[in-house]
Amino acid sequence: MIPTLFVISVVAFMVISLPPGDFVTSYVANLSSQGESVEAAVIEQMRERYGLDQPVYIQYLKWMRNILFEGDFGKSFVFRRPVTELIWQRLTLTLVLAFCTLVFTYSVALPVGVYSAAKQYSVGDYVATFLGFIGVAIPQFLLALVLMYVAFKYFDQSVIGLFSLEYREAAWSWGKVVDLLKHLWIPVIILGIAGTAMLIRIMRANLLDELHKPYVLTARAKGLSEGKLLFKYPVRVALNAYVSTAQYRVPEMINASTVISVVLSLPTTGPLLLEALMQQDMYLAGAFILLLSTLTIVGTLVSDIALAWVDPRIRYREV
Repeated sequence: MIPTLFVISVVAFMVISLPPGDFVTSYVANLSSQGESVEAAVIEQMRERYGLDQPVYIQYLKWMRNILFEGDFGKSFVFRRPVTELIWQRLTLTLVLAFCTLVFTYSVALPVGVYSAAKQYSVGDYVATFLGFIGVAIPQFLLALVLMYVAFKYFDQSVIGLFSLEYREAAWSWGKVVDLLKHLWIPVIILGIAGTAMLIRIMRANLLDELHKPYVLTARAKGLSEGKLLFKYPVRVALNAYVSTAQYRVPEMINASTVISVVLSLPTTGPLLLEALMQQDMYLAGAFILLLSTLTIVGTLVSDIALAWVDPRIRYREV
């Protein structure tokens, strides 16, 4: 994991530095569009103050040194605040949203996928297949707009943001947690429906492949009940591909939540990352990319451990 993270940090910093110009260039361009001018000496002073007058590799080495030895991700050019303050304020809510979406996705996809495979070509199978295609096909931002309209018109509930107005700046309390749960269901459904539909298709396809193998026929011939046979053998084997998707599920949801967060005005990391990229705020954007990559690598580790736990054949192999 360590060398992989090192390579990712290099690539991330290079990609952020690829666009022509830098933060000072974007800042001066914005002032020029408003009819203001900036002297060349002032521009050079700004580049020197932000360290943009140095080569890219020097900027990268200083950035990594501060991260490794001081836990400092740098200072945001736009907000003029430490990156760690800006990230941790929003990362907690982002992880809560991602966790709730994961719970929703896997708790719905597993039983529906098993039922769809066990009852192949039944009415329930056709309904699950139809809803799965709809879930994958509908753009998430369109679904967000529809659910916002339904919640406001039929339930008289505003779902903009994750908190009501009186709780946005309030300290954490039981009332604030309840208010968060009231606003959380729409982004969870929007972010989870596409992943749920895909996992239903994966579970159905893998389980159908296992149900026609000789060991299932043998177990059925020995008199095992269908329920016991289903969950003791083929479902456990079909879970391999199902569990392996966990490695990219969290970063995928965080990436997908960017547009949804803008539409629903959610105080998560997505809108902040988008603004950092648009403003070429390299330290803020680089920190986000590094954290998302870390989540992907940690997700890979967790999925490997889960696979070894689900399937003993992965734990024990002949030497």
